[in-house]
Parts: sequence; C-alpha cells; structure tokens
Amino acid sequence: MRDELKYLTDFLVEKKRVDISRFDNTFLLKSIQKRMDETRCDTMESYYALLDQYPPESDEFLQSLQINYSEFFRNPLTFSVLEKIVLPSLAQRKSRSKRKEIRIWSAACAGGQETYSLSMLLNEFNTGKVNKQDFRIFATDISENHVGVASKGQYPKSALNMITLKRLNEWFSKKGDVYSVKSQLKENIDFSVFDLLNPEFSSPPASIFGDFDIVFCANLLFYFKPEYRTLILDKLGRCLADGGVLITGETEREILMKNNYQEVYPQSAIFRKM
Repeated sequence: MRDELKYLTDFLVEKKRVDISRFDNTFLLKSIQKRMDETRCDTMESYYALLDQYPPESDEFLQSLQINYSEFFRNPLTFSVLEKIVLPSLAQRKSRSKRKEIRIWSAACAGGQETYSLSMLLNEFNTGKVNKQDFRIFATDISENHVGVASKGQYPKSALNMITLKRLNEWFSKKGDVYSVKSQLKENIDFSVFDLLNPEFSSPPASIFGDFDIVFCANLLFYFKPEYRTLILDKLGRCLADGGVLITGETEREILMKNNYQEVYPQSAIFRKM
C-alpha cells in the first residue's frame, strides 16, 4: 500500500506539481476510495489508470483533499468557555496592558463558520459597554476558493443548525433561501490565503507580527502526518502572545498533549504551551 501511495505522490508531482506527501496515509486512502466509488473503479490500479488517461480526474482528486467542512459553534463547550471565561479574563488583562486589541487567528477558516462564530462572541461581548473591546480576527485558509466563500458569508439554512434563533435574527439577513452575515460581523476580519506549512512565513502577512491571544486551528491536524503536525504546532506556538491559547478540535487532544501543550480547561480543547 505504501508503494501505491508513493506512485500517486510521484504522479501528482510530475503531472500537477503538487506534493501530497504531507497528508496522513489513512486520510489519503479514504480519499482514494471515495474517488474510486465516484468513478466506479473496482481496483486502485484501475483508478490510477483513469488518473493517467483522464487528466481532469487529477483535479477532482486534489479538490477532494481540501478540508472544507466546518460548522458554526462546532464545539459548544469550547465556545461556552471562550464566552464565559477566556474572553472576560483576556479583556481584563488588556485593560491593564499597553496593547488593548485582542488578536485572533482562525488558521483554517474553511467556509468561515468558525470565524464568524468568533466575531459574534466578541461583538456580543461589547454589547452595552461604553468602552468597547478592540479586536481583530485574521482568517486564513490554504484554498483561495474557501477564502472566497468565507469572505462572502452566505449560507443555506442547513448550515445554521447550531445558531440560536436570537443570533440568527441579530446577525443574519435572509434573501430567498440564502442567509448572509451582516456587515458588522465582517468589520474586524481580515481574510487571506495562507499555507500553514509555508516555511517563509510564521503568521499571515496581514497580521504583521503575529502575537495572537487566541489561535483557532480545529479539526485539521489529524489530516497530516505526525512530522507535519509538529511543524504546524511549532509555528502556531511561536505566534502566541504571552498567556495566549491554542484551540483545536475535540479529537485532537492527544496530539496536543504529545507536543507539550496542556489543556487549560478540562474537555474544552483549549490549550497553552508548557
């Protein structure tokens, strides 16, 4: 099986100049099987023959590797801890600091649901306050297409299952079957394309110097081989401000603990570097 994956990697490097060696083998095999089912190929050999004879299939396969699934308020416990503990504590520290702005990096924003969830929390945190808390969210993804979708902020009703009716009425406008986030949610967000494994940049260029109070990188790490997970975590860790937190997915807890991160609040998937 390893030889077959090497053949696929070499083929895509030669034909598309795309290196997929960073991805976890299990994830690659599931992606191949999915494309085999879609194209009705019975064996991996027949699928590889299709790749060779029908170039558009290479694009379809590469597209299938783009991690684009996301939800609003995907882990309710994480967002509850953010709302009730992390943000109030962080705002209190900012009031005593020279740098007043809360800086957040949504490092794999996909369709933007995570980013707008964060923006809702921060806007709601400011509701009724005379002295508003300044904040800036930097939302990035390796896919230009995903960044385009996220920056538009338009979603079908089926994507809003985790949104309360109050938030739906307050933060979205409806036209036909499409719900669009209101402009206020976008005001403090910078969307850009960014590859977490690009060795030239430690953080999104728009952020200038990183120094993030919160970095969100949820449900991404397990798609990569361990050595690439480590590279990503090292990069994210270097971007954290003193006392900053890294937030991942519920299933990535063990990965963080193996890389010298400690969970700050039990079962919250909110970590600090040890």
